[in-house]
Amino acid sequence: MIDNNATLMGLEELKLQGMAESFRASLQLASHNIPTAHELLAQLVQNERIHRTGKRTDIYLKMSNLRYDAMLEQVECSSSRNLSKDQLQALMDCSYIARAENVLITGATGCGKSYLACALGRQACTMGIKTLYLGMNRLVEKISLAKIDGSYIKLLNQMEKIPLIIIDDFGLVPMDSNTRLTLLQLLEDRYNRKSTIIASQLPVSKWYESINEPTFADAIMDRLSVSAHKIELKGESLRRKKQK
Repeated sequence: MIDNNATLMGLEELKLQGMAESFRASLQLASHNIPTAHELLAQLVQNERIHRTGKRTDIYLKMSNLRYDAMLEQVECSSSRNLSKDQLQALMDCSYIARAENVLITGATGCGKSYLACALGRQACTMGIKTLYLGMNRLVEKISLAKIDGSYIKLLNQMEKIPLIIIDDFGLVPMDSNTRLTLLQLLEDRYNRKSTIIASQLPVSKWYESINEPTFADAIMDRLSVSAHKIELKGESLRRKKQK
């Protein structure tokens, strides 16, 4: 005779939590609703897949350090914001990451640049793509600490492997030589291999001044802007709009 409790215990011991939950639910069904063996197996496998996908997404979201718990479905598209549904739709399936394309988001303070960048990051995590969010100040801190403790090469190697990196608040202050060199090396390592999202208050044409050295600026911008999706958000500050 089949011991359902032993089956449940076995599934849990094997860490098949999705299967265990699905099997437990099937035991509560009325006799005329009990699925066939093939149907039950398909259901168990499907629920285990869903469970693992959700668990993986939670892990990736935690590792990403996204600034906002944003979702693409909540991003407002309108002509006043200079953001169309077609633009957003082109990024939703994350195929731009598979093609190693970058996304450059610009606009005034409070217009939703960081929110959009984080929504794209969350979508990537949901689709099983590792993501890392860094404010520009945080990136500079990581570079400085890595130079001091001797982990600079390790840092570059770690960042090179991440499929999607988001750099926020780009260009708020002129870059020093260490930041320029690291950014160029990072983009060189990722060129045609990985994707980078940049969010900045400055229009792209002003990034050269922020990089603060013509030769580096040309090299950095060449690697950033080739095959990049450019989104220039406009309109009233969403923070002020919300307060009103």
